[in-house]
Amino acid sequence: MIRSFDAVIVGAGQAGPSLAARLTAAGRTVALVERHLVGGTCVNTGCMPTKTLVASAKVAATARRAADYGVVLPGPVSVDMAQVQTRAAAVSRTARENNERWLEGMEGLTLIRGHARFLDAKTLGVGGDRLTAPLIVLNVGGRAFVPDMPGIGDVPVMTNSDIVALDTLPRHLVVIGGSYIGLEFAQMYRRFGSAVTVIERGPRLVSREDEDVSVAIRTILETEGITVRTSAECIAFAPNADGVAVRVDCRTGEPEVVGSHVLMAVGRRPNTDDLGLDAAGIRTDKRGYIEVDERLETSVPGIFALGDCNGRGAFTHTAYNDYEILAANLLDGDARSVDQRIPAYALYTDPPLGRVGLTDAQARASGRLLLFSNRPMSRVGRAIEKGETQGFMKLVADAQTHRILGAAILGVEGDEAIHGILDVMNADLPYTIFERAVPIHPTVSELIPTLVGDLRPG
Repeated sequence: MIRSFDAVIVGAGQAGPSLAARLTAAGRTVALVERHLVGGTCVNTGCMPTKTLVASAKVAATARRAADYGVVLPGPVSVDMAQVQTRAAAVSRTARENNERWLEGMEGLTLIRGHARFLDAKTLGVGGDRLTAPLIVLNVGGRAFVPDMPGIGDVPVMTNSDIVALDTLPRHLVVIGGSYIGLEFAQMYRRFGSAVTVIERGPRLVSREDEDVSVAIRTILETEGITVRTSAECIAFAPNADGVAVRVDCRTGEPEVVGSHVLMAVGRRPNTDDLGLDAAGIRTDKRGYIEVDERLETSVPGIFALGDCNGRGAFTHTAYNDYEILAANLLDGDARSVDQRIPAYALYTDPPLGRVGLTDAQARASGRLLLFSNRPMSRVGRAIEKGETQGFMKLVADAQTHRILGAAILGVEGDEAIHGILDVMNADLPYTIFERAVPIHPTVSELIPTLVGDLRPG
């Protein structure tokens, strides 16, 4: 059966439902196709369940430090993993069900369950139906990348989707990959009570960050008893009586680590390999990401790609911003571009890392005259009062334009405090705007004017 709409959206992740709401409110008929779970990665296997688990791990860690705050607990702290997982699952389920009710009650929207594939540039096949529309939007997200490492097919390996459903405590969790997802799970499971080893192929953790950030994060994790193995060039797997043997080719340390569980966290890949993109003439890059222009339009006019599948951002907030950009261009007559976006994100270890703009290394590579500032969290009153003084905050600015180019806050509430800097950068204001600010005391954010005041050539 042929079914015609004004727009077809494939994928009910972060961007799809919001775009459907804007389009239907404008009087357009919309089909939203979802083959699995409404809400996408963030709601079901990403942000919501993982940050719920992080919260449980934080409580366990704080409880173990109760005596530092003069609080006496009746006995040793233990963790009920079944209850921890039940709580995380409930948070995801509630969010998913709320989204489903919203979509099912949306006038002008047809929610279709099934797998969409292109038949041509204006037609998608879903089951026995053919959906046609002048506007097609792909919001299909991504999934964990599992590389073809030696022996990987001979052992059980988890991805982020698997581990959020785990309701038992691993004896020894081996995390392959020393970046954002891997480190969040490494710390939380160490706090739950597992032995944890992180194996990273590169020379340092979170290589995207400046080296001082990488070193500080490693120190934080190792202080909690996490073993970190970097420069692991020849990772391989084999069954072992105690679980999984992981070969590690490093300059120091044992050549093999035996874990009860293995988490693969080496990156993600887009869900674009089974959409029939060739039938529509849609171009992808060598990694499978859909090529888009600054307005998020693909190589085929009238077809757009939003979120993780377009390679222009890998976060929930960038996916949502993709929706805002497309809606502004389609419905508001407001020429917005993805190139206008200032990159910002957070790493949810404890303490968290809030990041915006350029790293120091990227700023130096630009050839500009630069100013730098750095302040340890041990000199931040709020951090001292909370007993959480690990990390630092730093900033790099253009000496000639007085614009902030980038900043990092690795410390308590860094993921929140970074927004004061992000807002000034988005408004394209000079850093001198902070000179007249009167921040609230005691907060972490109140040190941002001081950080700005300490800017010096470097």
